[in-house]
Amino acid sequence: MANIVILGAGLGGLIAAYEIKKTLGRDHQVSIISETDYYQFQPSNPWVMVGWRDRKDITVDLAKPLRKRNVNLIVGRAEKVDPANKCVRMPDGSQVEYDYLVIATGPELAFDDVEGLGPNGHTQSVCHIDHAEAGASAFEAFCKNPGPIVIGAAQGASCFGPAYETAMIIETELRKRKMRDQVPITFITPEPYIGHLGLDGVGDTKGLLESEMRNRHIKWITNARVLGAEADMVRVEELNEDGSVKQTHELPTRYTMLMPPFRGVEAVRDVEGLVNPKGFVITDDFQRNPEWPDIFGIGVCIAIPPMGKTPVPVGVPKTGFMIESMVEATARNIAQLIEGTQPTHKASWNAICLADFGDGGVAFVAQPQIPPRNVNWSASGGWVHLAKAGFEKYFLHKLRTGRSETFYESAALGLLKTHKLKDHS
Repeated sequence: MANIVILGAGLGGLIAAYEIKKTLGRDHQVSIISETDYYQFQPSNPWVMVGWRDRKDITVDLAKPLRKRNVNLIVGRAEKVDPANKCVRMPDGSQVEYDYLVIATGPELAFDDVEGLGPNGHTQSVCHIDHAEAGASAFEAFCKNPGPIVIGAAQGASCFGPAYETAMIIETELRKRKMRDQVPITFITPEPYIGHLGLDGVGDTKGLLESEMRNRHIKWITNARVLGAEADMVRVEELNEDGSVKQTHELPTRYTMLMPPFRGVEAVRDVEGLVNPKGFVITDDFQRNPEWPDIFGIGVCIAIPPMGKTPVPVGVPKTGFMIESMVEATARNIAQLIEGTQPTHKASWNAICLADFGDGGVAFVAQPQIPPRNVNWSASGGWVHLAKAGFEKYFLHKLRTGRSETFYESAALGLLKTHKLKDHS
């Protein structure tokens, strides 16, 4: 019997628990280590910030579905991964041993990289349900005394979709409250252009997002390096293409949300051969660490090089479907290793994304997510908002019932010719 341990119960970790257990069957033990006893659907956090959702709408109690799938749940914070001894050390001195380890921790939020950034500073966040709830309270207070808003991402960020969504959703909510005329909105981003997304764009995301922001009277600053955030001001340097300072901005604000840079979590940082200097897990084409081949990495925690040099550092996002493709490859490759053969399955890294703007949105399909691509498509319209709401309900139902994929999902992906594995046959 093989003992598989999954570190992290976010999107990648929870789907991995279901998929690996389904692939390996009852003869092998699957355990998942989670800091909390619940899963949170992070894509809905911008809705939480304006009161369109609350905690119970977007969280899943982990105990019931994991028990249903015979997956062992260990609630606690991992202190350190110890590859030499094939175990995960816990703060109380205990250790969780493994034959194969799947690291799916997501990132650590590096708010401390920029002065004044984060919930303990002067900016809001949509990276966690607790942050979004705090942001919702702050938004209600803001609406009693409205003024300028600054939304965007700090240098080194690699997740831009939630920043665009938050800006547009807040703008939509302000119009609903008949307050939009009292609130100037500025969007700041390290991206070299609007719609870059850390991916050098997908289809015409540049044109679609610029048009959307012009229509909504949202001003923007690209190639932006945040110097610091204060309660009533954000200081930003706007850089030229050669990295020189073009202009310094002091942006007045009464409400600020900035996506932070990411780094690897403490449990894996500085583990020799496992991670890069920022603490992201190094993986090969099979999601496997070259130095420690019994360890796999999936999701936001893995290392992916940026899409070329930019004046301000811009990371590469790891989107939901892309992560699910990593999960399927990992599950099948672990099965091959248990059977005594070498792994052959490679994740397609295809991406399907829905960015909701409150009353519309932008969707894109990238096959694969990292260019050059076989499919490079984007579109916008009111249907995106409805699709995102429908997907939220479907995905949460899937997790609550302990499934990694349903028949309907598989059929729809087949019609779209969007597969999770390169060798999808």
